Amino acid sequence: MNEHAELVELLPPPGDPVLPPARERILKEHLLREIARDGKPVPRPLRSRVRRRLLTAGVPAALALAVLAGVDASGVLDDGPAVSAAQRYRAEVLLTRIARAADSRPAAAVQDDQYVYTEVRGAKRYFADFLPTGPDALAQREDWHAVDGRRKGLARIRAIPADGGATGHIDMSLDADPNGTTYRELTALPTDPVLLLRTLYARTAGQGPTHEEAVFESIGAMLPDSLLLPDLNSALYRAASRLPGMVVVDHTADGAGRRGVGLTFFGSRHDTTWVFDPSSLAFLGTTRTAVIEVGIADRAGQPPVHG
Repeated sequence: MNEHAELVELLPPPGDPVLPPARERILKEHLLREIARDGKPVPRPLRSRVRRRLLTAGVPAALALAVLAGVDASGVLDDGPAVSAAQRYRAEVLLTRIARAADSRPAAAVQDDQYVYTEVRGAKRYFADFLPTGPDALAQREDWHAVDGRRKGLARIRAIPADGGATGHIDMSLDADPNGTTYRELTALPTDPVLLLRTLYARTAGQGPTHEEAVFESIGAMLPDSLLLPDLNSALYRAASRLPGMVVVDHTADGAGRRGVGLTFFGSRHDTTWVFDPSSLAFLGTTRTAVIEVGIADRAGQPPVHG
């Protein structure tokens, strides 16, 4: 059994098709063979030739233009990373399954005077290098960010000893992050994946070693807080599925050692992989940090409200 057949057997094809699944798969594979032959990105001058091939292969003009529009939005025809068609398809399938799982989770009720609470863990070198412990020691960071972004937040950081003993913590006041996205700004983002991707491309213009990697990093920064917004969380994964450099990492673990399946951008400068629970497909964090909890708190410094 070849790699493509094994993949199709393991992971069902993406949902929400406009065409019957078999016909959609044939068209997709035909297009990807043309633009990713031997795993090499197609130079820009071939754009018109790809269009002519589609239009002369018996594909209706309106359908061909729709397929090409989807490719253009994802940046496949730009000089992106050398990722094979099979790798791209596998990442797209997994991201679609993750998006479906996100759709089924409940949304949080949030008020402007509350705080978004996040707890992450990972090696202290990633976010708590000042702690008086070894470079590979685990650290915990709790953040409280004002929902509306208009009030100061709080960061509480502590080391996690190997024996599980108690330690003191360090508190730091947080000003509004000009490069961050507040919860209310997240709620204003479009939840249509195509429009969302277009928005993210516009916001990251001129950033990153490649524009696509800058979008990948932007999506990754939003994933923890977007867990409170299932519609947006799902749309972020569907938008990521359109990036040309996404690949699956079969065996990986988050920053706390929890095993899972991963997704990364091929050749990422930060070597960052998103990690998901292999059963529930819940977002666990990245290979650097583990997302332990995301919730809503009434006051900075207080635990999140449950129920």
